[in-house]
Formats: sequence, C-alpha cells, structure tokens
Amino acid sequence: MNSKKIALLLAVTAVVSVSFAQIPSEILVDQFGYREQARKVAVGRLYVPAGNGVPAVVPGPFQVIDELTGTMVFEGIAELFNSGRADAASGDIIWHFDFSSVTEPGRYHIAGTQAAAGLRSHSFNIGNDVYKDVLKAAVKTFYYQRAGVAKPAQFAGEEWADGMCFDQDRQTRSFFAQSNASTERDLSGGWFDAGDYNKYTKWHADYISEMLLMYEENPSAFTDDFGIPESGNGIPDLLDEVKFGLEWLFKMQNADGSMLSVQGLGSGSPPSSVTAPSYYGPANTTAAFGSVKAFAIAARVFGGRGDDAYAETLKAAALKAWAWGAAHPDSMFSNNQSSNNSSGLAAGNQEITDNEHTTDRVENMVTAAWYLYELTEDAALLAIVEANLKRFPLFAWSDFMDHYRHSSHMLYIRYISDERGSQALKDDIRSSLIRAFVKNNDFNHPNGYASDGYRAFIKDYNWGSNKAKGDYGLTFYKWHRVDPSVDRQEFNARAEGYLHYIHGVNPFGMVFLTNMERYGATRSQREFYHSWFTEGSAKWAAVTEAAPGPAPGFMPGGPNARYGWDGCCPTGCGSAANNARCFLADIPNRDSTPPAKMYIESGLGWPINTWEITENSNGYQLSYIRLLSKFAGDGATSSIKQSGRAPAAKVGAVNYKRVRGGLQLQVKNSADVRIFALNGALVRKQNFAAGTHMVSMSKLPKGIYIVRMVVDGQKKDLRMPLAL
Repeated sequence: MNSKKIALLLAVTAVVSVSFAQIPSEILVDQFGYREQARKVAVGRLYVPAGNGVPAVVPGPFQVIDELTGTMVFEGIAELFNSGRADAASGDIIWHFDFSSVTEPGRYHIAGTQAAAGLRSHSFNIGNDVYKDVLKAAVKTFYYQRAGVAKPAQFAGEEWADGMCFDQDRQTRSFFAQSNASTERDLSGGWFDAGDYNKYTKWHADYISEMLLMYEENPSAFTDDFGIPESGNGIPDLLDEVKFGLEWLFKMQNADGSMLSVQGLGSGSPPSSVTAPSYYGPANTTAAFGSVKAFAIAARVFGGRGDDAYAETLKAAALKAWAWGAAHPDSMFSNNQSSNNSSGLAAGNQEITDNEHTTDRVENMVTAAWYLYELTEDAALLAIVEANLKRFPLFAWSDFMDHYRHSSHMLYIRYISDERGSQALKDDIRSSLIRAFVKNNDFNHPNGYASDGYRAFIKDYNWGSNKAKGDYGLTFYKWHRVDPSVDRQEFNARAEGYLHYIHGVNPFGMVFLTNMERYGATRSQREFYHSWFTEGSAKWAAVTEAAPGPAPGFMPGGPNARYGWDGCCPTGCGSAANNARCFLADIPNRDSTPPAKMYIESGLGWPINTWEITENSNGYQLSYIRLLSKFAGDGATSSIKQSGRAPAAKVGAVNYKRVRGGLQLQVKNSADVRIFALNGALVRKQNFAAGTHMVSMSKLPKGIYIVRMVVDGQKKDLRMPLAL
C-alpha cells in the first residue's frame, strides 16, 4: 500500500475508541456485477444503534480478490460518508470503497483485512455482459403476466407451468349489463396489470409505449432468445411481446375509434383455476389518448422495420382513437367507485378526476398529439402540442419538477431533442428544466443526490419507490439532452448507481427482484404480493428448499414511508382470528423507522396489506427495464444519437428512407456510404452519383450496424438493426 493510503488510514482510525469487531457491518455490492468500464463503488454499512454515542469507523484496507486465482488484484481504503453521520434515508452509518480501476473480466469478491478481517462481500462478475441474462429475466415477467394463454413448461419452466387461463375473456360482457349476452366481446389476451389480474387500457398502452421507446433507444439489448414462444422467429422478443399487448389493445377499440377503459378479471392461484366471468367498462378519453400514443409509436417502429401493412393498421387505429378523443375531451369513467355504481370492476382506478391532476389529463392529450405528429407530421398536431406544453407543472408551478412528473419530463426531453418545432419554446423549456433540476427536484442539489449513502437518491419513499429509482436513473442518463454542459460520463455513472441499488446495494442487502439466485444473485426477493404467487400457496408463495416460489425477475414496489398494517388492527378486524392476523409479520413503526427501511419481505394480504410495498406492477417493471437496457447489449456505451423521426426523414441535404432490406437515398450530386459493425469494422463501402439509389443490407449477418452517410456534403449516422 502506498504511503498516502497508509497515512489516510491512520488518520481515520486514530479517532476510533472501540474496535471494529464490536460493530456488526457488511459490504454491499451489485450481486450480478459491473461493466468493465463502469464506476464500481462498494457500500459498507455499520450497525450503530441510534444515540449510543459509538463513533463511526472506516474499516480496512480492503482487497478485491480474483476468485479464479485467489489473488489480490486491488487494495485500497474506504471513505467515510457524510463525516460519519447517519444517512438520512436509511439511518445507517456508511462508507464507500471505490474499486473502479478493476476492469479485467472475471469473478471477484471484496475482503476486509486488519480490523475488518473476516468481512466479505457477495461474489460478483465484471464483464460487459453481466446484465444480459438479468434483462431477459426481467422482460420475461411479461410472459408470466400474459392472460388468455397456457404457459407450458417448455417456456415457463416446470416450476411455473400452467394451463389455459382466462379463456372466458372471449365472452366478456359489459359490467353494467352482465346478463345481456349481446354485450359480449372477445377481449382475450393482454397482460395482468400487476399483482392483480385486471387489465387497464391506459396503463396497458403506457407499457406498450415504454417497450417501444426502450427498443428504439438500444435495440441491441433486445435479442430473439428470451425464452418465450416467439423466440427464434427473427423478431426481437421485446417486439413480439409488444405485438401480444397490441392485439388486446385492438380488441378494446370500438368501431367509432373510442377505447373501452378497463377489463376486470377474477382472482385465484394459479391463473388457470379462475372461472369467474370478466367484465369491461365503457370508453373514456383517458384510454383513447393513451392508446393513440401506443398505436402511433408502434406504427413508426414496425414501419421502420419494413412491416408496412401492420404499420398502416396501427396508424389507422391511432387516427381513429385521436379523432374520438378530440371530439370527446371530457368523457370520463372511474372504475371500482361506489359513486357511479362501478364498485367491484377491477381494482385500481385509472381515471384522473381531481383538480390537482387536471394537468395530467392535458399531458395525456399532448403526449398523444406529439407521438401522432412524429408519425404523420401533421402541423395541426404540432400546434396542439406547442399550445399546451406550458400548462404542465414545470411552468404552471414555477420551475417545478419531481419524480411524480417523470412522464412529462420525458416528453419535454423528446420535444427539445427533435429538430422540428419552435426553437424559442425549446429554449424556454430547457432553461426551466435546468433551473428546476437544481431548485427543487433535488437530483443535483446539495441536499439531493450527494446526500444518499446508497448512491441512489429519491426525494420520497412512497408507493412504488423502486419505480422512482428507475425514473431518477433514466433522468440522469438523458440529462445531457437538456443540459449539454453536464459531464455525461458522470451522469451515466449516477444512472447506473440506481441499478446497483436494485441489485443489492440497498439497506436490505437484497436484490429487489424475485428468485434470481439462478441468475447470479446471492440473496434476492423470496416472496411478494401477487394473485398467482399468493399467501398460502404451498408451491408458489415463497422460495424455500422445498418450493420454487414465485417466477424469477419480478420487481416489487419497494420501501414506502407510509406503509403500515390496516387501520382495523390490532383489535377491530371483525373477529379474533382476523385480529390475530395483525401479528403475522413484524411491521416497522412509521414514526421511528427511516423511510428507506419501511419494508418487509412478505406477500401477506389483509390486514398486513403488503401490496403497499411488495406488489409488482408492469409500470414499476418497465422503469427498471428501460434503465437496465441502457447498460445491457452491444449499444450500452454507444454515444450515437438516436433519431426520433418517422421512417422517412430529411437532415440537411440528406434524404433517406428506411425500406425493407436497407435504405433508399436521394442524391443531388454525390454520396459516400459506409457500413460499420458495432466493433468498428468496416463491412461495406459504396459511392453513388446523382439519382435515387438503394443501399442493400439484406445479405449482411443479423445484428446492429452503423450506417454513415455523407450525402451532398451532409453527414448522417444511423443505427440499423437487421433481422434481430
């Protein structure tokens, strides 16, 4: 060890009045691992009881051990976080150990020496493919969430195989005319929304949109081998999943373009055991505009892949839904509400009715208009977008942003990154976002990101805090599009830190994904709240030596500072047996427990109500997957700017159109086209004179290519996925 490190170690340990051995501690790492060039920081925590006056200690030195050879590859000391004061969110005393200089692929662990002898981290990998299989597992949860299909062992695994479920959805009737056979609709398919089996049109459409956007952002992450029935068909499995979701969305559209709002399903475990009929709710504007976005993005993506007929079908559905929504801007329907006799129709209410969230309804309409504009370039749609963008909280509440407005932030970033639209409006949005970023969102504020010992700050631990982790990470990842002056490498490292939190660098030292030991985790979520993997199921409730527990890859909601048992507890739950259920789990006290620790690993139902913390949601899942996909696949570290344009595009004098098998160019004078593999190898070079030309790529092996075009002196780079 060099003299500087020794001096610092002595300076730190000189203030310690108790031995480290007296203070229980542990080293937390991403249990799946780290990319080769990623920032790698292990987080150590000391269990020091509050108020006991024990001074904090930084143990060490620490060593990174190569498990193949047993040799030390790096040694260093840890840095005490926050001068030894407790981390605000967790209450833990924390130290950080940076081992970013270790880049050689392999399997490692971190070991303590001297005062920390015997302290050891989980084993982890270093390599650029460490998240490849994790991504597959997280995406495959949508296969387990599919309704209206059987799940044979070939794809689901023997532990989670199940027969046909919800075939009764082919005869779904109106909730308000349950005895009227003439209201029957085939509404089979789609995904269970969360731990419940219901299907909500607006949220379902949002899931489709998120999948498509993350595919565009890094298509190389999504291959054709995720282990679903469609694997191996030449189409990325994520897009196969999108198509599965779209087929249900088509069924929810009425002939006039309106969209039915919700489909309520029964409950039971496994899904194939449910025989209760399903019912649907009437159309509403929220569902219509949400579906416009999904249909429009899908039309652009599938059209860009050469699936022209399907793209036209999607475009027609988007235009019909837009026309109906524009003609009925205030058509509202709240499900599961006694006020309109809809109690019992599904569970969560997708409608937005209160005054506080009227801007969310505007955002829903504006977002639909923007993505339909990207598809059609109809100037009237752009006018609607630009007339309403300042009605969002960012402007209406004076430079305001927080993670509850994540969707509007992403729309703003999409808009200001596009070459079309008002430059003056873009400048206003950019300036306001930058001010808000520092002013009150606490991403970059001294009281924000830097204040979190686990390197994954969020402002509020509420319902779905794990989703907020993904949303914060994505915001950091994309922030250079707002503020080009930021250090993009630094912000990407911050974004990746939110993945490390989900992967075990958290106050529980647990991977917040279910049943991931087979994917490399040492300690992952063993149970969560879900109708299939329910409390009381001998096979699926929890991972044990004798039972498989829930399927892999589901992310629970996460710590919730407002969590607690039902208000009836402990004596008012209706019977002695019900009252006794209040004591099935040790619920943390909201008044004394730090917010990041308001969590228990459980799938218990009423009155423990663990749906407030451990229930999954497809929305939670996709926030995590979208962030994860930025660091998985060949394009994870690419700095090539993605285009948000429609399949036909013009950049300066470069006129090109994606067609089946390649590109079509219109050249005034001359063009030079070079095609590179992602490893930088030049695989083709062509020169063209004036005229219309075809750049054929049909004979290239499947994969991702960079097409560099210099046409009439103007340069354009494209990422082109071929037959993935």
